[in-house]
Amino acid sequence: MPVELAERLAEVDLCDLDRFCEGFPHATFELLRDHAPVWFHPPTPNAPGGEGFWVLSRYEDIAAVASDSETFSSHRGGARLDGGTLIEDLPSGFAAGVLLNMMDEPRHQQIRRQCLPWFSAAALRRVQAELRERTTRIVDEALERGEVDLLRDVAAELPLQAVAAMLGVPQEDRHRLFAWANATLDYEDRELGETSETSARAAAEMYEYGQALIAAKRQTPSDDLLSDLIHSDVEANPDELQMFFSLLIAAGSETTRNTIAVGAAAFAERPALWDELSADRSLLGSASEEILRWASSTTYNRRTATVNTEVGGQRISAGDKVTLWWGSANYDPRAVADPHRFDIHRSPNHHLAFGHGSHFCLGSHLARMEIRLVFDELADRVARLEQMGPIEWVRSNKHTGVRHLPMRLVAR
Repeated sequence: MPVELAERLAEVDLCDLDRFCEGFPHATFELLRDHAPVWFHPPTPNAPGGEGFWVLSRYEDIAAVASDSETFSSHRGGARLDGGTLIEDLPSGFAAGVLLNMMDEPRHQQIRRQCLPWFSAAALRRVQAELRERTTRIVDEALERGEVDLLRDVAAELPLQAVAAMLGVPQEDRHRLFAWANATLDYEDRELGETSETSARAAAEMYEYGQALIAAKRQTPSDDLLSDLIHSDVEANPDELQMFFSLLIAAGSETTRNTIAVGAAAFAERPALWDELSADRSLLGSASEEILRWASSTTYNRRTATVNTEVGGQRISAGDKVTLWWGSANYDPRAVADPHRFDIHRSPNHHLAFGHGSHFCLGSHLARMEIRLVFDELADRVARLEQMGPIEWVRSNKHTGVRHLPMRLVAR
């Protein structure tokens, strides 16, 4: 390896969260894709457990590994006792192996199949009119103010209301859920593998709320996903139910709101594209897929090698951590033509914003519907999206998240 390249790679630290405070670090991943597509990230002072891990940055390698759940586990592998889908090991039997997204087969498919009817195209058609009404009210309120925090006042509201309804959470409690999810997902006051007073309190309060909600639905079920899972033949244990509740609150609202916010910022920067979408709503489908690719809200997921294997000519040992950087795959010019161009006509658009393989996002159809509804309503009512200041990004290498996005909505 040339000395200059070795020196540049030595400066890469994907566990230094300050490197993600201005969004996804594209320049770093261009370096990795071009020169070290399957790279062993050495231990750094920021690396959890003082361990190194493999970094996959090219689309083809990431899709291949995500498709092979036997070799690359979402739970654990080799002699490693703990695991999960974060860089840091999570306790097996508490998070790893219990959270739906950190399970392997057959348990993963058992619970997934029980939930699928709630996310099917037929189920979503039944709620589309209600979600459209909710979207109209959200945009009404935003237009009354004119200047808004688009993340909190628009982008977060529809996903939050939808997931609350799906789980049977009273709508008046949704902003408590929003605050808890933010505190547990943002590393504003802590580092990887650490828990702050704020995040610990939020996790405890969410746990207590979830326990009370699950107990109430066990006693008196209603027409919602949580009741259905509690009273199904799957027989989810208490830890699985609690983790499922926490996962849906975060995954069902956090990624979609970030995608909507980043998409709105892209249109604010390109008013001609906003005019084009507003004039031709047949572009909503391709525009939504491009927004998903552009935002790439889930930055990475981890797998653990279960056996000795090889990826891209590199030998990977059983028990090694392997990280799949979706945000890099979606900007890989080997798979995406002119990836740094925001193109609402892009078709086909085989992005990996929802992951790939058996863990492909359960709520992908719902997220797509929410994105289309929000931008359809905005296109009807808003002549211009004017960004009033920079995006404030979440301090995290796991989610390309937005804290605040100041924007003026100019009514038609």
